[in-house]
Amino acid sequence: MSDAMFGTLLLGSATGLVSSMWLAPIMDRWLGARALQVGVAFLAAAWLVPGFMSTPLAFAASLALVGLASGLLDVIMNARVSMLETTHETPLMNANHAMFSVAYGAAALVVAFTREAGLPPAPVFAGFAVLSCLIVSFVWMEVTDVAPDADSVNARYPLWPIVICGAVVLVAFMSEATVEAWSALHLERTLHGGAAEGALGPVMLGLTMAIGRFSGQAVAARWSEITVVIVAAIISACGAVIAAFAPVPLVAYVGFGILGLGVSVIGPMGLALVGQLVAPHLRTEAIGRTAVIGFSGFFFAPVLMGVVSDAFGLRMAFAGVALLLLTAIPLALIIAKLPKWHKKGAGKAPTP
Repeated sequence: MSDAMFGTLLLGSATGLVSSMWLAPIMDRWLGARALQVGVAFLAAAWLVPGFMSTPLAFAASLALVGLASGLLDVIMNARVSMLETTHETPLMNANHAMFSVAYGAAALVVAFTREAGLPPAPVFAGFAVLSCLIVSFVWMEVTDVAPDADSVNARYPLWPIVICGAVVLVAFMSEATVEAWSALHLERTLHGGAAEGALGPVMLGLTMAIGRFSGQAVAARWSEITVVIVAAIISACGAVIAAFAPVPLVAYVGFGILGLGVSVIGPMGLALVGQLVAPHLRTEAIGRTAVIGFSGFFFAPVLMGVVSDAFGLRMAFAGVALLLLTAIPLALIIAKLPKWHKKGAGKAPTP
């Protein structure tokens, strides 16, 4: 398949992701404390399907099922973390997303060895499914029902916090999706690396994003979320430029690493900020709809990268990622002007 066709087929995953954002609040209400458990089992089962597909259309359809399962689990997970942040008045979103990056980097490393060994994808996916199901018993989590209090019962739906924070998450996820899907091709095709060398691109992204998010957890306790987003956007844009114009794979690894360190905190900060800007009883729905905007990046990124790569090459495509990351700066400045939701007893709630 051509780059443009490959990018188009990845829309299957994005279609499932975006569809799930509207279903997640319903699933959360139905399943309550067991929602995370069902989500993990559903995602593990869904990932068994793509390994058996042999035609492009069937592959895209199987990715839609994976995207649906992944999106349902993602929204519920973020809602639980936001609930814990409010309960304990402690920033937790970066640490939570750091564990995703650890798992992502570890999975990419396993894939590097399995691809190099020539293993088919089906048994590899099955192995990951078994490992995922082993954690089901540990993710039961009681949910605290949040009813609107006297200050928030008449609150209008928070449109602008969702739109602006969603745009920040969109920038982060588009950048992440681009590196996840295309860094291996850049290393193998542009820089003439082997399969294992190509897989180390996503590995580098996952590991440095984990480091960045764990570090961001500490930084968020000292700096404002807005400052962190601005600094992270500048750092990640520099990494994208280095990766785009790298002469050898080693320099590209450095670029992807710097990009991962910076972009790692932008998405979690956007989700954390929308949780602070809306009334508590609207939090799950607001995070879900913010995620809709953010995950639409998985629509745009594969197609745009495929088209730009076909027209100008992967170097220029990654240079475009640097420009995209810089757009997070004015968005963060706009968020800084939005009023946070008042804590109980602090007076009347603002009108978003």
